[in-house]
Amino acid sequence: MTGSVLFVTLLVGASLLLAGKPTAEDFHPALPEDAVHRTTNKFPLSDQANHGGWMPYAPMTDEFTGDKLDEAKWYPKNPGWLGRQPAYFWPGNVTVSDGKLHLAMRKEGVPAEAPKDQGYHDYTSAAVQSKGTVLYGYFEVVVRPMRSAGSSSFWFYNSQPDEWTEIDVFEIGAGSPLYKRKVNMTLHVMHTPTEKEHWSVGGVWDAPFDLADDYHVYGLEWDEKEIKIYFDGALLRRVENTHWHQPLTLNFDSETMPDWFGMPRDEDLPSTFSIEYVRAWKHR
Repeated sequence: MTGSVLFVTLLVGASLLLAGKPTAEDFHPALPEDAVHRTTNKFPLSDQANHGGWMPYAPMTDEFTGDKLDEAKWYPKNPGWLGRQPAYFWPGNVTVSDGKLHLAMRKEGVPAEAPKDQGYHDYTSAAVQSKGTVLYGYFEVVVRPMRSAGSSSFWFYNSQPDEWTEIDVFEIGAGSPLYKRKVNMTLHVMHTPTEKEHWSVGGVWDAPFDLADDYHVYGLEWDEKEIKIYFDGALLRRVENTHWHQPLTLNFDSETMPDWFGMPRDEDLPSTFSIEYVRAWKHR
């Protein structure tokens, strides 16, 4: 894992000039010159002195020791979604070994249970979702994205009839030539009691290296006022929290993104998205 933090530039999407909504321009144009060094695992990398008064939150924390997923905490699939076509979320692609959670994507026939008439064919992928929901906190992961055009994603959402919001901490297509250095960060409002149409606000950080080359630390700090995203302990993005006040599930997954990252090349599969840990904290 790299501990260095470098100057970078941010590619910022078009701003949403809509009343009451945050804009995509709430980014930090560069990272600090000095590396962020970890002195303790007790607190987030970006707050090693614990100025935020963080306390561990066990329901969303997992070091992925042992040889299988802790199904008291996690579903080995997304119970409400079969995957993005043509890849089908298959629990057999979710494994735990060497102190890490692994999500694989393969080119193979989908299992008999997959509804081929809904467009699932030739590819399987993977998803892990928390069995509980959480409202606010700090969430830190150490991951290496898969080196294919299959996505590697860390995100939060909850789809309910009266409210559906989403926080995409990152979506990475690290084997796609145009996206292998891009961290895509997006906030979605699908619908709420006052918002009837889907809208989103997002932007892209362009890293100075290929993201699949190493493990890096990604963090989300989420409270009633702001949403902040971190990379290797440095703040990348700060957005006013205007709409994300719903308890959400925590998710890891890999999807085929034919209209975004393009389909994975055969020679790049199977590919694996690996998560060393997920750690969560709440304010005291």
